[in-house]
Order: sequence, then structure tokens, then C-alpha cells
Amino acid sequence: MASPSKAGAALAALREDLVGDVFAPGDPGYDEARAVFNAMIDRRPAVIAQCVDEDDVVRAVRFARDLDLKIAVRGGGHSVAGMAVNDNGLVIDLRHMRAVTVDPAAEAVRIAGGATMGDLDRATQPYALATTGGRASTTGVGGFVLGGGTGWLDRCCGLAVDNLLGVELVTADGERVHANADENPDLFWALHGGGGNFGVATALTLTLHELPEFSIALLLYLPEFGPEATRTYRDVITVGPDEAGGAVIHLTGPPEDFVPPHLVGTLLCAVLLTYAGAEGDLRKLAEPLLALPHEAEVVGAMPYADVQCMIDDPPGMRNYWSAEYLTGAPDDFVDVFCARARSMPVPTGTQHVLFPQGGAIAAGPHAYPVPFRDAPWVVHPFGIWEDPADDEPCVRWVRDVRADARPWSTGDVYLNFIGDEGAERVVAGVGAENAQRLAELKRRYDPDNVFRFNHNIKPA
Repeated sequence: MASPSKAGAALAALREDLVGDVFAPGDPGYDEARAVFNAMIDRRPAVIAQCVDEDDVVRAVRFARDLDLKIAVRGGGHSVAGMAVNDNGLVIDLRHMRAVTVDPAAEAVRIAGGATMGDLDRATQPYALATTGGRASTTGVGGFVLGGGTGWLDRCCGLAVDNLLGVELVTADGERVHANADENPDLFWALHGGGGNFGVATALTLTLHELPEFSIALLLYLPEFGPEATRTYRDVITVGPDEAGGAVIHLTGPPEDFVPPHLVGTLLCAVLLTYAGAEGDLRKLAEPLLALPHEAEVVGAMPYADVQCMIDDPPGMRNYWSAEYLTGAPDDFVDVFCARARSMPVPTGTQHVLFPQGGAIAAGPHAYPVPFRDAPWVVHPFGIWEDPADDEPCVRWVRDVRADARPWSTGDVYLNFIGDEGAERVVAGVGAENAQRLAELKRRYDPDNVFRFNHNIKPA
């Protein structure tokens, strides 16, 4: 650790040199700058550097190396484990780097490292183009993509990382590196699931897909109809086209216009059927679901970017999530899944989610470190609540969902869906056969493990 006089001089120089803002403890705005999406996280970095361009990122990395500070990288700040912020280190905050540049002729888009899904989706929508994005508009694009990237379009467009054309990166020694299929191909491979282990992604380029229409059917069922609705949704997806997606979501009835007032605040089973196409085709697909007794429905065409905002959760809530990837969703699993909903903390923002994979996910490239792509179904307990007194029951419920699902679990996992669950789960997220190669590349690009505030891959 640097001496106080050296640290003070270096901080003064950083404040002078950085185009963006610099915050240290005691500065006005410091507490606001260190707050992240998950209110369970309360960490106090030594310095927060709010970078505005790649040059700022280089300056910040070199500042941290000079003082032997560990680095956390903040894009959207959505990591449930709070990996966007640390104690006594440097946070490289990319939130001012949000430019999105669409090339409609090439059907490609360049996204700056701090852009969110909302930034991406709103920029591509005027061209009737889109690419697989996270299921919340406030999610950061960088961490989402580099972790694999699953969303409403993945069954027809592939995982987000399958659409990755190139990454602009600042490495642990403060050097600029570009990675694509031809340039630094080993690093490019590692960035397909290796997350933020290899540097600060200052920009990403992704393939876009034509999406002239998008439609949804959202139906609310009483919990006792949950098993039948879940099985029906499963069967619709199993025989349906890759353009069909969505999820079964047990939730607390929200105070929305389409929810009957007497069901607000009660447990409900929602089925969201998404369709990358016209409303007429969606309605045909949804017929079996519409035929079941349900309490409310919203069916029709809706801009994809608006759908992306539908289940946004407010910041400042307490969050604990996990996931199990499944060999299938047979009737006995469906019964266990729906039974567990009965013990879900209600009323809270907690969601008990089951969604499909298959399609372009399973058909995608298997060489990358995203081992979860072959699982046909995923159970995703998504704990969200407000009162710290509810921490223990909410966390326990998420763990109970995982325990329930283990008889059907593949053992693989998507790391963006989980918090800090130990080194074995990191290996499960990249694949045992890939872990050693990633560790060797980590030694090459970050031998001191400067970038450790992530699902960490230690240098071999």
C-alpha cells in the first residue's frame, strides 16, 4: 500500500488529469456515487473515478496500479453480489460512457462500456433492429454480454455473447487492446463468458437482427391453476417456433391497471409469452393458455424496447438471486416448482421464475465458456424485498428453490444470475473444461488479479 503522502499526491493528480469526476470519502456526492442497485451492499471505496472516455479509463487503471489498489468496474451496477463496488479500492465508473452507434447497413451496433439495455434498445428500435438483451432495461450491457447474456430474444437470436463481434478493452497494465475473431482471438474467446476478469470493456460491437414486430401475451392465474398453466406454457414452447419465449413468473400482484384490485398484494402465477413477430401469430400460439381460467390478460403487439422495461425493479431494494439450469421440466418438477411458490415471501418484489432455452441458444457455438446453453429450462429465484428484517426468510427461500431443483439440475449456471456462491460455482459457470484455459489467459492479461471484483478466475 502506498504511503499517505504518495496516495494524496496521486489522488490530486488524478483529480487534475481525469476529464470525469473523482470522488473520495468525505466528498460531496461520494455516498450517491458508491450506491449500487442492491441495497444489501454497503461498501466504501477509496476512490471512485467516473470516466468519460477510454483515456480516462487508462488514467484510472494506471493510478490504481501505481498505488496498488484493487479495481472494481461499474457499468450498470446490477451485480447482485455488488461486484461494481469495493472497500478501500478504486471503482472505475463507466456510467458517463453510454454512446450507442447503430450501423443499419451492417446490422451491427457499437455500445460504450457504461450503456444500459435501455440505451441499446431505444437506439436500435427506429431501425427495426435488435439484439438479445437482458430482461431489465437498467442492466448494463458490458457485464451482461461478457457474462453470456440471456433475454427474451435468445431463442431466436442466440445468447448476447453469440452476437459479439469485438471488444475494446483496457488491460490491467493500462494498455488498450482490441479483441475479435482475428485480433487477439484467445482473449476474444475468454470474453465469451469470462466476464470482467480480463480488463475494462470500454466498448462492445454486436450483431443486430431484424425485428419489425414484437408481441406479448401476459396472463394472470390464481396460484391453484399454477401447475396447469405452467405445464401448458411448457407444451406451447416445446412445439412452438424459436421466435416464442417468455417465462412463468410467480409474483405478488402489482398495483397495475390490468390487475383486479382484490388480487393486488396476493400471490399470483403469471405467464408471459413473448413472440418476435406479429400479434396474429402470437394469438394462435397463446390459444391453449387463453383457454385456461385466468384473472387478467394483456395480449397484443408492443415495441420490444417497451417490453424490456416491463419487469424493471426499482433500485434501493434488497436483492438475493440464484438459478439452477435443468435437464427438463417434467410434470413432477412443475409440481415441486409451483408448490415452492406457496412459501414465497409475499407481498414483496420477489419473483419465482421458470423460463425456456433451446432454439438458437442450444444451436449456438459450443466452443465458448458458456456451458449452460444446452439446458432446456432454467429456474431463477429472484429475491427482492425492502425490510432488512426479511433478509433471512428471503435468502432461505431462494436457497430452498435451488435445493428443490437439484434432482433436475445439469450443474451448470449462468454467472450473471447468481451472487458470490463460491469457486465451484464459478467453474460451473464457465465449464470445468474451460476453467484451466481461462486461468492461463488470466495469468497472461492480469497476473496480479487486479480485476478480482467479479466471478473471479484466479491466474494459473
